[in-house]
Amino acid sequence: MEAALVVLIVLVLFALILAAKTVRIIPQARAGIVERLGRYQRTLEPGLRITVPFIDRLLPLLDLREQVVSFPPNAVITEDNVSVGIDTVLYFQITDPKASTYEVANPMSAIEQLTVTTLRNVIGGLTLEQTLTSRDEINGQLRSVLDEATGKWGIRVGRVELKAIDPPSSIQEAMEKQMRAERDRRAAILNAEGVKQSQILTAQGEKESAVLKAEGAKTAAILRSEGEAKAINTVFQAIHEGRPDQELLSYQYLQMLPELAKGEANKVWVIPSEFTKALSGLGGVLGQGAESPGATGDGGEPRA
Repeated sequence: MEAALVVLIVLVLFALILAAKTVRIIPQARAGIVERLGRYQRTLEPGLRITVPFIDRLLPLLDLREQVVSFPPNAVITEDNVSVGIDTVLYFQITDPKASTYEVANPMSAIEQLTVTTLRNVIGGLTLEQTLTSRDEINGQLRSVLDEATGKWGIRVGRVELKAIDPPSSIQEAMEKQMRAERDRRAAILNAEGVKQSQILTAQGEKESAVLKAEGAKTAAILRSEGEAKAINTVFQAIHEGRPDQELLSYQYLQMLPELAKGEANKVWVIPSEFTKALSGLGGVLGQGAESPGATGDGGEPRA
């Protein structure tokens, strides 16, 4: 009885092991390589798959998704003999599970070494400044070389990125000083340009102000001259229309003499010759007035 129970248990265990070896479940985005008696037999795709137990061997499943691997810093020498440390990040995807299994023994190690050698060749033809400013160009060259080399391995390189470029500390200090000097130079240039523009604008403003003042003075002088001309013309017309006689003109001349004598600078005043003429004219007027028919003589009667 006990022997039969042991045999039954053994048979059940054998059946479970046989079922586990026969029925295989492949997850999504995975692939399985099946070897039959040591040779490649087929590639299992996602889903429920059947294999021959004890004859077929399923290798570890391969991940078909895009993967990311970061390589440690590598010392690279530029064209101008500067040693820099460069970290690289690689994005790759397995496109042919069979080739990636049988064409290369260690895909990651092979890709890393190929990346390092290619990076040294690319950086060796560039100066430090070009290396720091040409990341896209370096990434493109690395991707082209790696994709061509890993194509036969069943691996497609999607992108290669330079994560960090670390020059020596002395070079970094020199670069910082150079950048600081360049910023100071640009600031000085901008300041000088500002002062120049300010002076130009100030000069233009002064020029325009002087022009406007001159135009204003010119216009005022013209208007003043026109006003004086009109006033003189009006006075002349009034005098011409009034027909003044010599006596009235002499009287007006005598009235203007005190105005001519006014002024702080007039210390000596010379009586013009016209003054005597005006007095004589005025005296003649007064004499004629005394001899007029309305005047009376000694006897109180009018003269003949």
